[in-house]
Amino acid sequence: MFKILKKRVLNPTVTLMEIDAPLIAKKAEPGQFIILRVDEDGERIPLTVADFDREKGSVTIIFQIVGATTELLNHKQEGEYIQDFVGPLGVPSHTDGLKKVAVVGGGVGCAIAYPIAKKLHQQGTEVHSVVGFRNKDLVILEEEFNNVSDKVCMMTDDGSYGRKGLVTDALKELIESGEQYDEVITIGPLIMMKFVTLLTKQYNIPTIVSMNPIMIDGTGMCGGCRLTVGGKTKFACVDGPDFDGFEVDFDEAMERGSMYKPFERKAHEDTCNLFKKEVE
Repeated sequence: MFKILKKRVLNPTVTLMEIDAPLIAKKAEPGQFIILRVDEDGERIPLTVADFDREKGSVTIIFQIVGATTELLNHKQEGEYIQDFVGPLGVPSHTDGLKKVAVVGGGVGCAIAYPIAKKLHQQGTEVHSVVGFRNKDLVILEEEFNNVSDKVCMMTDDGSYGRKGLVTDALKELIESGEQYDEVITIGPLIMMKFVTLLTKQYNIPTIVSMNPIMIDGTGMCGGCRLTVGGKTKFACVDGPDFDGFEVDFDEAMERGSMYKPFERKAHEDTCNLFKKEVE
C-alpha cells in the first residue's frame, strides 16, 4: 500500500498527487512512468512520473480524469492509500549533450514535459518552453515552467490566456526568428505531436515525441502498447516512451487509440453513477 502525501486540484479535470514511494523515488528519471492500481480489484493504468523527491522519498503523478480508474483515484484523499504503485518503468529521456532545446507541451502532456524541462535546466541547457491549452481554465504548471525555462510561450486556442494560437505557431516563430535548437521535445495529444514533427522536419531539427498508448502490463508481454516506428513494431513500455518523431506512424497510433474511447467513456459514466448513488 502506498500513502497519498499530497493532493492538489490543478484544474477541473486534472489532479496532482504526491505518493510515498521511496524505492521508486530513488531511481526515477524524467520520461519514465509507473503503473498503479487504486484497489485490489482495480485495473492497471500507466502514469508518467511528473516529479520526484529522492530525500523525501516521494513521487508525483498528474492525471486527467477521463475513465473509471482515474475517477476512482480522484476520490482518494490525502492520508489514504493506493493498492499498487510500480516503477520506474520505461527508458529515461535522453538529455546529455543538449545545449539548447525547445520543449513543447500540450494540455495534460505538460505534466510529462515539465520534469524533462526541469532536468535540462538543472544540467545547464537553455530551455525554451512552448505550452498550449484549450483555454485559461485548463492551464497547469505555469509557475513551474517559468522556474525552469529561459523563455516560455503560453498559448491558448481561444486566446483567453497568453497568446491565441497553436503551439506550432509559436514554435515556427521561434525557429524563423533565428533560434537554433539541438532538439525539439514534444509531448501532448497525438495530433499535436504529429503537426509539431511535420513542422520541425521542414527545418531538419531532431524531434523526440513521448508516446502513451493503451498499456496493460508495462513489461512488453501483452503487446497492447505497440507502435510502428521506422516501419518496425515497437513497444512504448520497454522501447519508449520516447521515440524519434520523424519515424512514428501517428495516423496508425491515433486510429488504434480511438478504438477504446467508447469503452472508456461508458466505464467512466458507470463509475460516476456509482458514486452518485452512494451519496444519495
